[in-house]
Amino acid sequence: MNVIPLQAFDLAIAAAMVIVLALLSVTQQLNLARLLLISASRAFIQLLLLGYVLDAVFALQSPIWVLAIALLMLIVAGREVMARQHRRLKGWWGFGTGTISMFISSFCVMLITMSAIINVDPWYHPQYLIPLMGMLLGNTMNGIAISMDRLLEDVWVERQMIETRLSLGHLACDAIANLRRKALRAGMIPLINSMAVAGIVIIPGMMTGQLLAGSPPLEAAKYQILIFFLIAAGTGFGAYGAVTLASKRLFDDRQRLRLDRLTRPVK
Repeated sequence: MNVIPLQAFDLAIAAAMVIVLALLSVTQQLNLARLLLISASRAFIQLLLLGYVLDAVFALQSPIWVLAIALLMLIVAGREVMARQHRRLKGWWGFGTGTISMFISSFCVMLITMSAIINVDPWYHPQYLIPLMGMLLGNTMNGIAISMDRLLEDVWVERQMIETRLSLGHLACDAIANLRRKALRAGMIPLINSMAVAGIVIIPGMMTGQLLAGSPPLEAAKYQILIFFLIAAGTGFGAYGAVTLASKRLFDDRQRLRLDRLTRPVK
């Protein structure tokens, strides 16, 4: 593969455009300049470190290191799911609900992919597993975060309606069934929109990367189709699991709505 190497000056030009955008934010009083520069700096440092770490991991081919990186990715993704919620479940549930759902959905989908679809030997080959896991976890994280945020916020807003349904004899699962459907739709719609315009409006990230690396276009398209389907499965199963766990936590054994298990809105 013929990859054109990037020099420090090339990255500096791209960074200069981000700085100009930050200055524009200041002139327009958007209050985004500091956040933009911090995020860009974090991306720069984190991606460079990732590059060095993956160089070592690819050379070692050790399942222990691959597993360690995958678990680290899962933990960070679980924290991000919790941090993105306006209201969240108290205690361990705030972190555990999204993390457990991602673990079950993403790791199961990834295991099937590596052992039955790509059929790479060994199945934990870091060159395949880590990039695919990163894309799968990132999108699953977004779907779960949106679904849980929508569910918990809607339950708070519609609490009187839920209480009324419960008083009329509805079971807890029936009292919030409509809110659960809305939450799952909210988590899935961004992915569905992305798949609907893929190849027409946008060339997705994985296919773009493979094309830049010199892969045949048809082979790059196949891999992008694969990752889209994996992301759809991981996001759907993960969002369903998270919404189900959160819904159960919102009610006690006597079918009573327990809003005291939610935190105050996160500013």
